[in-house]
Amino acid sequence: MSTIALAATDGMLHFELAMACEVFVRDPSGLADPWYDLVICGSGPVRAGRFRVDPDDGWDRLARADTVIVPSVEDIDAELPADLLDAVRAAHQAGARMVSLCTGAFVLAAAGVLDGLTATTHWAHTEALAARYPQVTVDPDVLYVDNGTVLASAGKAAAIDLCLHLIRRDHGSTVANAVARRLVVPPHRAGGQAQFVATPVPAREDHPLATLFPWAMARLDRPLTVEDLARQANMSSRNLARQFKSVTGTTPLIWLSNQRIRRAQELLENTDRSIDAIAEAAGLGTATTLRRHFHRAVGVPPDAYRRTFRGV
Repeated sequence: MSTIALAATDGMLHFELAMACEVFVRDPSGLADPWYDLVICGSGPVRAGRFRVDPDDGWDRLARADTVIVPSVEDIDAELPADLLDAVRAAHQAGARMVSLCTGAFVLAAAGVLDGLTATTHWAHTEALAARYPQVTVDPDVLYVDNGTVLASAGKAAAIDLCLHLIRRDHGSTVANAVARRLVVPPHRAGGQAQFVATPVPAREDHPLATLFPWAMARLDRPLTVEDLARQANMSSRNLARQFKSVTGTTPLIWLSNQRIRRAQELLENTDRSIDAIAEAAGLGTATTLRRHFHRAVGVPPDAYRRTFRGV
């Protein structure tokens, strides 16, 4: 069973700590076996915002975990506990997957975990992170960054996105979608999506794009152009692009491409269809096109992805 250790020390904020507990506490799909062994680690009872947290175990357990998650710290200028930094370094040196949520990036950076890597944090603190740790490449315009074994998210909702991304990496999209459904949050927002989006989702049923998304999702196996989407939404292509940017943080074509890759992932995980059949069902045309786009988006070829999640 993969152990996830959450770091808990005075000055950490409760939202990301509690959220990570909620995300990783159980598998609502019943498909992931084994699930995670979640443990909160610290030197003793701590204050997280207005709440008291009693850790399950000490820093030595964190240093032996498979994945270490460092939630956000309230004061980025406060001195970080030496025992926390020592435990984070020890876990990293032992090969643990290291994850920061929001301003937890300052902890990973102080421990040297982010040296030479790209990271992000809450948009209000990206300049401070970049100035304080010049050896870290700070990207202020993304929801989260995945360096393979070191990952970092922006604030609050983006931390949920990164936790779901971890489940998707470990157990596939079906399980991640089940967790998202339990939490009543969007199942997938790509890490490269902009941090600050004026309207993350259509706020009203009469929003111009409220019916367009399900319409397009039901037609991913067909050729779809920006003009097709604009016609369905009864607006100009230019207006459609503006509306898409405000809602999703990206363009209609990139959104369509992302949805097609997600559809391909689901089919690879849950069916025995050939790569050619999946390419057609996802609207990517040929197996060659699917392999090219899939490898670029996911980081592995479709065949390798299927073996990872289905053992075939």
